[in-house]
Amino acid sequence: MVQIEQTPLAGVIVITPSRHGDGRGFFSESYSQKALAAHGVSTRFVQDNHSFSKAAGTIRGLHFQAPPHAQDKLVRCGRGALFDVAVDIRRNSSTYGAWFGAELSFENGKQLLVPAGFAHGFVTRQPDTEIIYKCSDHYAPTSEGALAWNDRDVGIKWGLAGRIPILSDKDAQAPLLADLRSPFEYEGA
Repeated sequence: MVQIEQTPLAGVIVITPSRHGDGRGFFSESYSQKALAAHGVSTRFVQDNHSFSKAAGTIRGLHFQAPPHAQDKLVRCGRGALFDVAVDIRRNSSTYGAWFGAELSFENGKQLLVPAGFAHGFVTRQPDTEIIYKCSDHYAPTSEGALAWNDRDVGIKWGLAGRIPILSDKDAQAPLLADLRSPFEYEGA
């Protein structure tokens, strides 16, 4: 059984697979195409990624891939804890520039589905945190895009408590939303 929570951003959902535990630990079916399809999720995933961050306060993102290599992502935490974020970058969307974040940890087993048309990033809450995520298209460096993690117009509450985040040079130089030429157009009703 899978629990699905809708978010204020259409298409971004929180997924919590059931865990069955006993004295040995637990078992969880972390991904089931059939179970997600029953909830209207029809994404076909083709690649799994695994990222490890040594220090708490590491920010990775906000990243996306442009069409024709746009990616849906299904994100979970394999060890530790992180705050995972999706930002709507679909032009003409009523929620353009809005963000949603969820605490994902080994303990809570929650996952976040981030569809194409959203920038994705996270901050680690604990040292030695692992993030594992499925992608609907393969990595395509020529399609890479990024959005500044600290854009005031977006206003993500990262929960850093005054701590200076650990960033890659690429993430530190990502453009603001106002300067982003988004390759995504809102196609909803």
